[in-house]
Amino acid sequence: MRERIYLCLAHMSGKEMDFIKEAFDTNWVVPMGPNVNGFEKDLEDFVNKRRGKSPLDKKVVGLSAGTAAVHLALIACGVGHGDEVLVQSFTFCASSHPITYLGATPVFVDSEPESWNMDPDLLEEAIKDRIAKTGRKPKAIIPVALYGMPYKIDSIMEIANRYEIPVIEDGAEGFGSFYNGQSLGTFGEYGVLSFNGNKMITTSGGGALICPDADKAREILWYATQARESYPYYQHEAIGYNYRMSNICAGIGRGQMTILDEHIAHHKHVQQLYCDLLKEVKGITMHGNPGPEYDSNFWLCTATLDPELKIKGQENAYRQVITGAVGGAAGVTHAARTAVTDCQPNDNVEALRIALDAANVEARPLWKPMHKQPVYQSAPAYVNGVSESLFKVGICLPAGPYVGDEEVKYITDVIKDSIL
Repeated sequence: MRERIYLCLAHMSGKEMDFIKEAFDTNWVVPMGPNVNGFEKDLEDFVNKRRGKSPLDKKVVGLSAGTAAVHLALIACGVGHGDEVLVQSFTFCASSHPITYLGATPVFVDSEPESWNMDPDLLEEAIKDRIAKTGRKPKAIIPVALYGMPYKIDSIMEIANRYEIPVIEDGAEGFGSFYNGQSLGTFGEYGVLSFNGNKMITTSGGGALICPDADKAREILWYATQARESYPYYQHEAIGYNYRMSNICAGIGRGQMTILDEHIAHHKHVQQLYCDLLKEVKGITMHGNPGPEYDSNFWLCTATLDPELKIKGQENAYRQVITGAVGGAAGVTHAARTAVTDCQPNDNVEALRIALDAANVEARPLWKPMHKQPVYQSAPAYVNGVSESLFKVGICLPAGPYVGDEEVKYITDVIKDSIL
């Protein structure tokens, strides 16, 4: 049996151990230190570059997770109890959960069909309607770079600036993606990065927040270190958080930065290989850059299946209740109560996932839209059907550094053999 092929696992450069050893040798094993400072500088050098233009001067603060970055960005934007935040519905829960941490309400905005990200027209409709209904503007806007694909940031920023609402770019999946030659996360007030174990580069767990200037970065750093005041004892005049990145994790990140460009190139190569090998297969369409201004990192390679496409065994899809983790997902401790829900992928998508799983290939459906999640059933939502329709027909295919040409061919052969 072939060794299991995972969606995306980070690849080590060999230099990570040098930075980690230095941290141990110098006894810097706390959430601060030379590796943290060095990693932040490496990140700044990368995100501030602009193709054909002068560089930006954004500052970066290393944190314990991308979720922590969303949380602190919301605090910096003044979000509090009773406020509303406009957030893309087609995303992972980490984009919206921090809103609820603060006692605020997520207002979900559906996607447009080109990039699969936040629909600018629907965004403006939501802003106008929330003002009419509540008498107040939403406090922030969170577009998301779904699977690394850039959002229509020019349109989103024009609307946000007109209504004077800060934008927090959730680029957790989009590190190394660009729009018109500029790094995602540098257009809005803040930009979120993630270095989880399955991202473009990893610090095992960790994230960062791109900040507009040094003063804002200092504020974020203050919140991330328990909001300590400068006394010779512990004095706290605001609620802070233990969100700083450790020097050990940052050492891993410094090593990873040496192979970032290699990782990005690999993901793009894998995307093109999928396109080439599946282009003659009727009923399967790879999702690619909508236009020349888009430059996705293709963190995951995604495809849609025609509803009429028939997959072997699809008559048995959703027959059994799943009682544990799917595809190696960590932390799944609640068994599903039923085999089906009111919003799920089509039977042929589930049948293909099962066929790939049986061949030791991890595949997953697209993110289930947040406005269809039970936990958010009472949250306001402005929908057009795009994310729900994509969720029904979409699937994520492996794209990480351990997925070589041979693995892509194996995966596409399994897909072809699964079609009736």
